[in-house]
Amino acid sequence: MPLNIKDLKITSSDFAPLSRLADKHAGDKGNVLPKLTVSGVPEGAKELAVICHDPDAPLAHGFTHWTVYAIDPKATDLSDAQEKYRVGPNGAGHMQYYGPQPPAGHGDHHYYFWVYALDTNVEGTPTREEFLDKYADNIIEQNRIVGLYSN
Repeated sequence: MPLNIKDLKITSSDFAPLSRLADKHAGDKGNVLPKLTVSGVPEGAKELAVICHDPDAPLAHGFTHWTVYAIDPKATDLSDAQEKYRVGPNGAGHMQYYGPQPPAGHGDHHYYFWVYALDTNVEGTPTREEFLDKYADNIIEQNRIVGLYSN
């Protein structure tokens, strides 16, 4: 099944695409999840998943800041996603959002908030890598918003 970016969107009232995330969203300065909104979910979506990932982190696979599964495809406001849906492990193995905290002097890091519309339900709480390996063929549509942060 070819991946498609058609109508699915993820946006935030807390930051514009490619703009700086506020300090309150940083892991060591408040750790507040940015407000996220989803729209344009394609027909046939059984659930949504959202993953926040920093590919600029100085690790082999970057750093995953948040994984959340079992999001109702009718949901639009994800402000309470941490409490309402099934949260998987971040890169440190904790089941929670962990905001940006790049190494000091490392420059801007890109924080990708990906939304995935799936034609099946995700089982359990896979890591980002496990999710992509197991469910890549079940992604109907995907999109992302990217924020920047540096210390």
